[in-house]
Amino acid sequence: MKDIAKAIWRRNVKRWLIGVGLEASAFATGAGLMKAARGSGVIFTLHHVRPEAPSIIGPNRHLEVTPEFLDLAIRQLKSLGYDFVALSEVSARLTSPSTAPFAAFTLDDGYRNNAEYALPVFARHGVPFTVFIAQGLAEHRQPLWWEIMGRLLREKERITFDFGRGAETVELKTSVQQLDTFFRFASYVWAHEETEAVAALCRLAERYDIDPLAITRELLMGPEELKSFAAHPLVSLGAHTVTHRKLCRLTADEAADEMRQSADWLAGLTGTRPTAIAYPYGSRDAVGPREFQTAHDVGFVIGLTTQPGMLTEDDLSRPTALPRVSLNGYYQKPRYVTALASGIPFALKR
Repeated sequence: MKDIAKAIWRRNVKRWLIGVGLEASAFATGAGLMKAARGSGVIFTLHHVRPEAPSIIGPNRHLEVTPEFLDLAIRQLKSLGYDFVALSEVSARLTSPSTAPFAAFTLDDGYRNNAEYALPVFARHGVPFTVFIAQGLAEHRQPLWWEIMGRLLREKERITFDFGRGAETVELKTSVQQLDTFFRFASYVWAHEETEAVAALCRLAERYDIDPLAITRELLMGPEELKSFAAHPLVSLGAHTVTHRKLCRLTADEAADEMRQSADWLAGLTGTRPTAIAYPYGSRDAVGPREFQTAHDVGFVIGLTTQPGMLTEDDLSRPTALPRVSLNGYYQKPRYVTALASGIPFALKR
């Protein structure tokens, strides 16, 4: 019970601290403080855009925003004087900075709700956006392990799995138990070879009557859907590798092949070769200088991480290592958009 209480306390404190930081940043922006932190612009990243689903467990909730919040975010940025640009325009805006800041929108993985719910919002405001597609996911032959585990933990009261010390049964009756177990699965994936670890999680799901690839088919657009989606004038597609693995954990040749083949596949599908790539996961332990150089070498003009930060002229020297700011499902309030767009939360972390 003490461990559970500590886990609850840590998570609540962390979320509270983030909320306090965002509130303080919004206040500072309103007071005209730290204007230089804003930089020239920002690239936002999202995943799911769909009506709120109370059953989504905590570890995946940060990937969820509602269409209503996306609409509010765009309206809030408009009120702050932001220009909305396509990702392909970012370099030009950094080369010739404007007095008006700019925002570019991106979404990762190609969830079907990007077409169903996000596109109507962007179209209403005339905002261009880029969706990053992994070939294996779009062809519905690659599992989304985090979505699989989210569903398994929601639907079952207990499961048995060998995390490395023999089979053990874990209870899943409370949200804290679900959260703890999800993080254990994430640690398991990163402690082992990714493909083998994910295969073990898929076998676990199948034992509990969950079809891993059925979840991929349910959630992600397939090739024909993507062709239709990409025909919309506001939509661009970018590369997201083939198998959605952490590139830092692959050999140099494997990482290069993942990038190149992803672009080749999209070019064959849509007739347009993508010039931008978003690195899977995008964190410091997933991508680094080797991958940034490889992205340039295989022909990408822009490469995006998930490491937060604002864009400045300095980023012209590292176009395949650009930061992005996540619109987080835990913090769906317009003033938090103001806080994030100010750049203050990231300046304070330095």
